[in-house]
Amino acid sequence: MTKERRAGNDDWPRWMHEAWQLEREAPGSLYPTEAGTGDGTLSIGTLEGQHLVSWGDWIIQGVKGELYPCKPDIFESTYEVA
Repeated sequence: MTKERRAGNDDWPRWMHEAWQLEREAPGSLYPTEAGTGDGTLSIGTLEGQHLVSWGDWIIQGVKGELYPCKPDIFESTYEVA
């Protein structure tokens, strides 16, 4: 997630748009981080609570539709470009 992709969400995948429509903090939701706790970043609702998406993180959808942030170095060492 970059500031540019956050501002212009036209290239977000469908599942990110669907997560944006869910109730704030619901598992699988994607929403603006609460004012005062972030710098315009996003957060993801999970069964364990809120997870902050830092600038530069990847947002990943798991096999069961769950969302989670992934640091760039972990993403690059784990996944291949399709």
